[in-house]
Amino acid sequence: MLSAQRKQINIAQDQIKNGKDLAKAEKSMRQLLDDSVNHRNIKIWMTLFKAMQKQYEQGNEKLYLKQKYDTASLFDVTKRLFVDMECFDSICRIPDKKGRIDNKYSEKHAEYLNAIRPNLFYGGAFMVNKQRFQDAFDFYSLYLECAGKSMFQTYNYLEKDTMMPQVAYWASYCGYRLHNVAMTQQYKQLALRDTLHLSRAIQQLAEAALWEKDTVEYVELLEKGFGCFPKNPFFFSRLTDFWQGKERYDSAMAVVNRAYAADSTNMLFRYAKSSILLNTGHYDECIDICKKLIEEDDSLSDAYYNIGLAYFNQAIQLDKEEQKYRKKRRRIVELYELSLPFFERYRLLAPDEKRKWISPLYTIYLNLNKGKEFDEIDRIRHEYRRNHP
Repeated sequence: MLSAQRKQINIAQDQIKNGKDLAKAEKSMRQLLDDSVNHRNIKIWMTLFKAMQKQYEQGNEKLYLKQKYDTASLFDVTKRLFVDMECFDSICRIPDKKGRIDNKYSEKHAEYLNAIRPNLFYGGAFMVNKQRFQDAFDFYSLYLECAGKSMFQTYNYLEKDTMMPQVAYWASYCGYRLHNVAMTQQYKQLALRDTLHLSRAIQQLAEAALWEKDTVEYVELLEKGFGCFPKNPFFFSRLTDFWQGKERYDSAMAVVNRAYAADSTNMLFRYAKSSILLNTGHYDECIDICKKLIEEDDSLSDAYYNIGLAYFNQAIQLDKEEQKYRKKRRRIVELYELSLPFFERYRLLAPDEKRKWISPLYTIYLNLNKGKEFDEIDRIRHEYRRNHP
């Protein structure tokens, strides 16, 4: 059996020397390593290493000379070199029966792998371009995990490798595209050090937190993003939406006020403020802001909606009190009349938002005795209810 093994190793070494059938040489050595008896056989490991090394060098040369070559193959052999040589190094660091540790190849292999380590990053980028996000993540993860491997400890990657945060961002990006929370968050702290992609990194992590229904983490990340990028609509809109959804209008308004400090002319910020004022019953202020927005852009459908609803809500409130105070009936009709053109304009600008304009227009037409218009909206209302039970 030992004779057969030696023959197998010799054949593989000849293949490596001749630079031919290198994949066969690699496969042959892996077959030997499948047997646990051979796990500490340095000769097999070194033959495996040389078979992969030769494949890498041949592929690299072909690419350099712009000869026909499968680029993915170069990245794949790079990955195998890192995986297998890190495994070999960890085995070498296990004391033998006499307590001896033989890791004489560690420094030499680390030096070689460190030189080709950028190809792990390029391999990841190549896979992202192919939308093979799991494969891309594996490349990025290998790149990052080198920082914790014993064989690379002298390189101090966490402190000296300025690419680490950017690679962590791309690993997080791959996890995000795969809708995998653990992968998105795995290198969170490092990804948040990537100033080039910081805004996007925070957005990805915030959405991943929301997938997990971790609202504490979600809000913390939105706050971080808003603090760094106060004009970014992603952080602003989600923060105000979150607090309004919780009916924490004071918190929502605090976000708006901070946004105003960054840009008081921003239409999104002003519209958000009008919505908070609407929800808190400050109708006149809401109407004033929205009318100014419409003066600047008369296609802002939601501004018409907010004005219409501000008048409509006041009419509904007075209508509830009308049985006690009949004199308020005139004001109710006036408020419905004020509300009507804004809802009709909103309907024109947002015809698909039926759920938002059907009920108010139905009530308005009913109270203003608009027979023709009421019949039409009543028909639309019945049809909508049939399709949305």
